[in-house]
Amino acid sequence: MCGIAGWVAFDRELTGQQEVLAAMTATMACRGPDAGGLHLTAHAALGHRRLAVIDIAGGSQPMTVEQDGRLLGVLSYSGEVYNHRELRAELEAHGHAFRTRSDTEVVLRAYLQWGAGFAERLNGMYALALWDPRREELLLVRDRMGVKPLYWFRTPDGVLFGSEPKAILAHPAVDPVVGPDGLRELLAVVKTPGQAVYQGMAEVLPGHLLRIRRQGVTDHRYWALEAAEHTDDLPTTVATVRELLDDVVRRQLVADVPLCSLLSGGLDSSAITALAARGLADTGRGPVRSFSVDFVGQTDNFTPDDVRPTPDGPYAHLLAAHVGAEHRDILLDAAALTDPGHLAAVLRATDLPTGFGDLGTSLYLLFREVRRHSTVALSGESADEVFGGYAWFHRRAAVYADTFPWLGSVDALAGRGAAPRHSLLDPDLLARLDLPGYTADRYAEALAEVPHLPGADPHERRMREVCYLHLTRFVRLLLDRKDRMSMASGLEVRVPFCDHRLVQYVFNTPWSMKSFDGREKSLLRAATAELLPQEIAERVKSPYPATQDPGYPLALRRALAELAGDPKAPGQALADPAAVAAALAPTRDPQWARKASEILLELDRWLRLYPVSLRV
Repeated sequence: MCGIAGWVAFDRELTGQQEVLAAMTATMACRGPDAGGLHLTAHAALGHRRLAVIDIAGGSQPMTVEQDGRLLGVLSYSGEVYNHRELRAELEAHGHAFRTRSDTEVVLRAYLQWGAGFAERLNGMYALALWDPRREELLLVRDRMGVKPLYWFRTPDGVLFGSEPKAILAHPAVDPVVGPDGLRELLAVVKTPGQAVYQGMAEVLPGHLLRIRRQGVTDHRYWALEAAEHTDDLPTTVATVRELLDDVVRRQLVADVPLCSLLSGGLDSSAITALAARGLADTGRGPVRSFSVDFVGQTDNFTPDDVRPTPDGPYAHLLAAHVGAEHRDILLDAAALTDPGHLAAVLRATDLPTGFGDLGTSLYLLFREVRRHSTVALSGESADEVFGGYAWFHRRAAVYADTFPWLGSVDALAGRGAAPRHSLLDPDLLARLDLPGYTADRYAEALAEVPHLPGADPHERRMREVCYLHLTRFVRLLLDRKDRMSMASGLEVRVPFCDHRLVQYVFNTPWSMKSFDGREKSLLRAATAELLPQEIAERVKSPYPATQDPGYPLALRRALAELAGDPKAPGQALADPAAVAAALAPTRDPQWARKASEILLELDRWLRLYPVSLRV
């Protein structure tokens, strides 16, 4: 994986702007620790930081292609194209001669052969910028599911772009301003497509291609979820899911660097780990390495709750033994989760407060340790969104709520009876932001996008909507988190369940098939059961783990008290002093305001570390 950055300006000369481009590109060093490069022409400046995964010696970027001394194209590319070998063979049949084994060169020559239509031929996760000097045209392209991030910022005579906001914020013409909608987006847990929080900045939409010319910017959608009649019976559907998974994992095992699997002991990660173990063994490359996150003493002292009924540790060990994995647990404690350096590193990785709290910090620390042993990791992320794994998929009240189905369960993650997530924020601020109104508007926009089949059963129609909301909104929150936390340590995380062929096929499978055995993820369980111990195949869904260490909420309380006692703390301007005082009352259980404290403290940390101008 890599990081990209750049600048296109049609009314000025950019060849002398190397210092600015270097500063933008340097912000991506965490994403690409192995090498860097700059390419400047009169009106386009492209930067790249490389994490070498395929063709270590030959895949340097930005990559150029020339013919008879004439520059035809320049590419700065982040990601992996899993069908690059097939595309290479097809391009060679068209007369293209390759000088490297990299998928980067395949992408560049695919553009030369097929023009802007090349994106439709790519299978992978990617974000790329391609400058065509013949047409004086920049293409910005993002993968279908939005696994890899790509941001852009319109200027008076062109655009700035980067893999993360920090690349654009490094340009001297950009001020980090956040207006009302930006703050609403931060707090609302809705993930509006294209919304980048910072004023003037936007995300390239998943499955879209932006064309930037002197005449302006045009946005082309090259892929989207489509409604189609599902004609396969149940056995054929289960077999097709398995065939797709076999192919997806096989493709994603290709790497010239050490590879591993992220294993929680749940159905999703266990299926991927088992498939990876089989694929590596078949090619003589086994055993698979696997890694899990756990917390000191948590397995022995685990307390079940409404959200997490079982600890991960025993199940991860069971699966590792079953497939013969070389397994390692990464153990964390409250001190690591609340270390100021770690918290700052997480914030700098995201450029924004995310509200994930210890879930984000533990993921960052897990990936930092995994990177010491592997460069690429396979993840079970997104299976819940594809196959219907969350509990709220199966709760009628959540399914038929007139809003995003997950919102009723967000506060439940903090524990029964806990303070609402925004309860420490200034009530006047919340009234001005009108988060319920913002959420309602975003929900209406999302529903208007859903493709339907005529004459569908009402419940099937509603479940299609619920699945669409998860595949185009909720999953992107989690993909963003995984991307930033992994790339902060230069670890490439691949997500097989985001293969667009699998996503499209399962999207159109009727809900009655997705839940045919009356449980969550029926199709995935049936497709992979023979790979897994029965205990794992039948395990009830348990989300990514949160620490139960009582030292963690105590540390949050101490940090909240410091904020309350510091008149210069920027978070004070966003806080409700009375609510903060109530949370700090000696008789109040520190766990009560855990999530609310995380959100206020993260906002305060963001305003300390970034020169943000809040205009709300």
